[in-house]
Amino acid sequence: MSETYVLLQYGTDPFNNRYEDPEGRASHFPNLVIRLTRHTTWAQHCPNVMGPENAYYYFGPDTSPGYIVYGNNGIEIRMSYLSRQQREGSTSRYFTAQSGRYYKWRIEPHRMECTDGRTILAVWEALPSNEYDYDARVTLRPAALTLITEIMTTLILNRMYLARQWL
Repeated sequence: MSETYVLLQYGTDPFNNRYEDPEGRASHFPNLVIRLTRHTTWAQHCPNVMGPENAYYYFGPDTSPGYIVYGNNGIEIRMSYLSRQQREGSTSRYFTAQSGRYYKWRIEPHRMECTDGRTILAVWEALPSNEYDYDARVTLRPAALTLITEIMTTLILNRMYLARQWL
């Protein structure tokens, strides 16, 4: 018996489309996955670096917020949980590290600060591209190195939230 199956593609963007059968049943949705990798040569240069080497961003349909997985542990953490707002209208966002400690990002369009409540651990600053060969700078205090992958993951996530206007 030679039976064929047909799937209909909706959308031309390979990052943003869907497939359904002729009866309207969803078949496949390509979702974007991004891997953030901490390079070994840099980590060896900084002796206090700890935590997972990778973080994976799994996006939902239309690159909507999905979830993040650190390393190979398989625990899915909602993106919204890693960029929580505590008060309506506040631009600060909070995340809980794998250690269970809480951290805060103070977010402005061209500057973000990550604190543990008292101490600034990391600062991201956008810079004028006509003055530098790079577009932004991240300054890290030594205490940040013990959770560097989580800091960089949430920094990038908050930048995505700003760029996509998810905030």
